[in-house]
Amino acid sequence: MNHYETVFILNPVLSDVQVKEAVQKFEDYLVSKGAEMIWKEDWGLKKLAYPIQKKKSGFYHLFEYNLAGENLAAFELEFRRDDSIMRYLTVRLDKHAAAWAEKRRERVKSAKK
Repeated sequence: MNHYETVFILNPVLSDVQVKEAVQKFEDYLVSKGAEMIWKEDWGLKKLAYPIQKKKSGFYHLFEYNLAGENLAAFELEFRRDDSIMRYLTVRLDKHAAAWAEKRRERVKSAKK
């Protein structure tokens, strides 16, 4: 099991319900493939650095999870098949990046209190 982090951008024309359904769909897909969800974060509607598909903003989401490497290609294929996804990026975290991600999670948790 490798430690991964995926950030994806959803189309800004989606309603809040459609955004939640899309996020839940991808989370359910990961769990069905045996992933252990560590953290998920909704960054909200953000302005893009450059237009993508003639859109200037998008809903950003972050998933942090453990998953076997052979299941990652199928997960990314689901992103490519879904029209609501504008962009995605998946990175494998090494021990230093995982430690930094844990510090970030703690910062976010303490800010919510």
